[in-house]
Amino acid sequence: MLTACRIDMHVQPRQNPLSRSDFFADQRSERPPVEGTVARGQLREDTYFYTGKLGSSPGDYMPFAVTREVLERGRERYNIYCAPCHSRLGDGNGFIPSRGFARKPPSFHDQRLRKAPLGYFYDVITNGFGIMPDYASQIAPQDRWNIVAYVRALQLSQNATQADVPQGQKVLSEPPQFHGQPGSGATLPVIDSKTSTPSEEHR
Repeated sequence: MLTACRIDMHVQPRQNPLSRSDFFADQRSERPPVEGTVARGQLREDTYFYTGKLGSSPGDYMPFAVTREVLERGRERYNIYCAPCHSRLGDGNGFIPSRGFARKPPSFHDQRLRKAPLGYFYDVITNGFGIMPDYASQIAPQDRWNIVAYVRALQLSQNATQADVPQGQKVLSEPPQFHGQPGSGATLPVIDSKTSTPSEEHR
């Protein structure tokens, strides 16, 4: 039985990866891909969607419609990847800077970033900025735009004024009124139920 065993199927002419080959004119065993070949999942015809730039400058529009689902997804991804440093309010007072991180992230509510185009935020998420690393491998392009939309919503929410409210409509969330002191941490505040109850108009 032993003499009948053959290993011809195991020992065959072959080339190790990236080894030299005399068979081809360029002496490379690895053949280059056909010109114009695109790997599955790597076709990026929409340059703006994948870079956030128009030429060399950041664009200032979303590549798709912003819906409630987009903002909810953006909030979820933001709270996972961005909030540890930038905080959930986007003011830069996240958990990591509060524990002695070298540099505090800038607030999204600074005038400079409030005027920054949307493509700028996408580019920073993709390529990083300063000591902030890039998140290209952790966050898919679609989710990067979702986060960008949510950052813009944060900016609008934290810098809104009464003038931004449509005429004739009141802000529903008025500050509560307390009986005495609003609480010391050891004691709970007592809220005046009369002032905190929504009016019939609000209902």
